[in-house]
Amino acid sequence: MRPAQPVVAGNAAKPPLTDLEVERLRADFPILGQRIHGKPLVYLDNAATTQKPHAVLEAVTRYYERDNSNVHRGVHALGERATADYEGARERVRRFLNAREAREIVFTRGTTESINLVAASFGARLRAGDEILITHMEHHSNIVPWQLLVERTGARLRVVPVSDAGALDLADFERGIGPRTRIVAVTHVSNVLGTVNPVHDIVELAHREGVPVLVDGAQAPARLPVDVQGLGCDFYAFSGHKLYGPTGIGVLYGRAELLDGLPPYQGGGQMIATVSFEKTTFAGLPARFEAGTPNVSGAVGLAAAIDYVDAIGTDRIEVHERDLLARASEAVTSVPGVRVIGTARDRIGVLSLVLEGVHAHDVGTILDHEGVAIRAGHHCAQPLMERYGVPATTRASFGLYNRREDVEALVSGLHRVVQVFG
Repeated sequence: MRPAQPVVAGNAAKPPLTDLEVERLRADFPILGQRIHGKPLVYLDNAATTQKPHAVLEAVTRYYERDNSNVHRGVHALGERATADYEGARERVRRFLNAREAREIVFTRGTTESINLVAASFGARLRAGDEILITHMEHHSNIVPWQLLVERTGARLRVVPVSDAGALDLADFERGIGPRTRIVAVTHVSNVLGTVNPVHDIVELAHREGVPVLVDGAQAPARLPVDVQGLGCDFYAFSGHKLYGPTGIGVLYGRAELLDGLPPYQGGGQMIATVSFEKTTFAGLPARFEAGTPNVSGAVGLAAAIDYVDAIGTDRIEVHERDLLARASEAVTSVPGVRVIGTARDRIGVLSLVLEGVHAHDVGTILDHEGVAIRAGHHCAQPLMERYGVPATTRASFGLYNRREDVEALVSGLHRVVQVFG
C-alpha cells in the first residue's frame, strides 16, 4: 500500500502510535483475539461501540466483588466505599472534560438520555414560535427529542444544511440564528461522515446572540481531546461505551449557572431535598438530575476507561485515527464502483461508502465472512441518507487498536464483494 496522503486536517504536532505500540495495546482487549468464520477478527465498528480493555473489565469486576452497595446514604463501609467510587468517577470525568466543577457532571445512561434531559428540562421554557437550530448531519438522538419538544410546545425546528462534501458553512449558522432561536444543538463529530465540526466557532456565533449550545459528543472523546471550557459550550453529552467503557453509562456536562435554573428531568429518590404530600423540594446539582439508584459500576468502568485513554493520550489517538482514515480513504479508491460519502477536509475515524449496484447489507454480510466487522444501514441518520440520495452506507470506523493491516483487510473484503456481484 502506498503511504497515506494528508487528506484530513488535524493535530500534526504529535506522532501517530507506532506499530509496536498498537500491537501492545491490542493485547489489552481480549475480544480481539478471536476468529470469526475462521478468520482473525478485524473490528471496524467503533462508531457504534468500542471494545473494552482488561483495565475496564477488571475495575467493574473489582467494584462488584469488593465495594458493591447503594450510594450516598449508607453509613456502613461498603456504602462509603461505593459512594467514594461513584463521586471519584464524577471528578475523573470533570478533569477529562476540563469542566470547572464536579457538580456540572451529570451521570446518565448515555448521549441519548443526556440530550433528552436537556430537551425536557431546558425545553420547558420554550413557547410557540421559539426556534431550535440543528444541522442536517445529526444523529436521530439529536433530532427526535427536539421534534417531541416541538410537538409539546409549538416551537419550530430549523436545520442548517450540509455541503456535498459533508461540511457545515458558518455563514448558514449565522443566518439560521435569529431572534426566536432558543438553543443550538450540533454534533461534534458526525457518526456518518466523520466530519469534525467547528464547535468553538459555532458557539461564538450563538453566544453573540445569547443562545446556548448543546454539543452531541458521542463520537468525539475517544478520538479528540475535549475541553468544554475551551469550546465554550453550555452542554456536552457523550457515552461511555464509545470511549472504551461500559454500556449504560453516559455524561451530561452543563454549565452550573444553566443547570441550576432547570427543573428536574425525572422524579424519585436521591433527587429531592424534602418530600411531603403537599410539596417536594429538590436537591442541588448534580443530584437533582440523577433520580433513583445510579449505575455505580458503569461510572467506575467509565473512570477506568478514561484513565486508560489518558495514559495513551487522546492527542496521539487523534493522529493515529486520522492516519488510518487517510490510508483507508485512498485505498478504497482501488475498488471499482466505490463512492465515499463525506469528503470534508476535517474528518476523523469514520469512512462511509456505497458500492455501485450492491446494497450495504450485502456488503456487510460478505465482509463479515471475511472476518471484518463493519456497520451497514442508515446509522440513525435517515435525513442525511436522504440528503445524499442513498438508502444506506457501509461504514468502517476506527479505534486506537486498529492497524494498517485492518485497512488492507477492509479493502480486500470490498474487492471480494465486487467479485461476488461482478
